[in-house]
Amino acid sequence: MFKRSTPILASLNEAESIVFYTEKLGFTFYENNNGYLIFERDGIHIHLFACADPGVCRNMGCYIYVTQIEDLYNEYKQRDLIHPNGDLRLMPWGLRQFAVADNNGNIFYFADYKEN
Repeated sequence: MFKRSTPILASLNEAESIVFYTEKLGFTFYENNNGYLIFERDGIHIHLFACADPGVCRNMGCYIYVTQIEDLYNEYKQRDLIHPNGDLRLMPWGLRQFAVADNNGNIFYFADYKEN
């Protein structure tokens, strides 16, 4: 039944978020509708809404499931985006994952399933 999900996260600064998501995370910027930003990469959409409270961002995040996780990890590591506690590793629940925080403080967990 379910096919896709789109995270809606907070943005503290439109211009800085556009630069971060396009130049750092490699997403394509699609639209700014009065501070509501839309990005896409490989069929994954991320929406950001304008927010003035940094505490809101620090409490938001999502999982994005990917293929070729090592390639993405290395891409983001070269850009110095990996969260200090977010190195690529196998989690007890069977996912290999790593973490990135965006310029607003939202956290992304990029994950794939453990290969046998």
